[in-house]
Amino acid sequence: MSGHNDDTRNPNEAEDIPLTDHLQEESASEAPTAEAASPQAQLAEAEARAAENWDQLLRARAEMDNIRKRAEREVSQARKYGLENIARELLPIYDSLNLGLAELDKSEAGLDTAREGMRLITQMMTKVFEQHAIVEIDPTGEPFDPEAHQAMSMQETAEQAPNTVLQVVQKGYRLNDRVLRPAMVIVARAPQAPADADENSQGGAS
Repeated sequence: MSGHNDDTRNPNEAEDIPLTDHLQEESASEAPTAEAASPQAQLAEAEARAAENWDQLLRARAEMDNIRKRAEREVSQARKYGLENIARELLPIYDSLNLGLAELDKSEAGLDTAREGMRLITQMMTKVFEQHAIVEIDPTGEPFDPEAHQAMSMQETAEQAPNTVLQVVQKGYRLNDRVLRPAMVIVARAPQAPADADENSQGGAS
């Protein structure tokens, strides 16, 4: 016999591969990666985030409600006690008025005392007004201003330009830039010409 190797195989014969190795390769390719989270884990994470966001929303809503209530309380107190300081300063002035009236009721001899008391009260009121930026409006000789003056009547005159304040019937007052009370005034008007006066008199006679 020749010395040929008995292990020679047919080149057309396929090489046998163990079945177990083939199955392991397929299962490894089909199995999900370990890093990918399961649907249950993703759902739990989403629910946790939703709960956290809801809690933050409730906290923000409660904070906004507290701010609103605090603001309403401060506005209410400001309306209720906004004049507390000026009212406290007006009390001694009111007391002085009562004392002056009491002196007048005693006898006529108290007139001088009452006059001095009234002068003192005026000084006290002026001081209170200055402290609270209350300014007197006395527009005598100034042009009429409808924003700060209230015309009580018109008076013809040639001595002042038309629409000039001739007389202040009652002084007005301004708080900072806001008019508390307009000044009541009499305003100048240009005198009528003689012809116009005659026509008016004739019209009235007829």
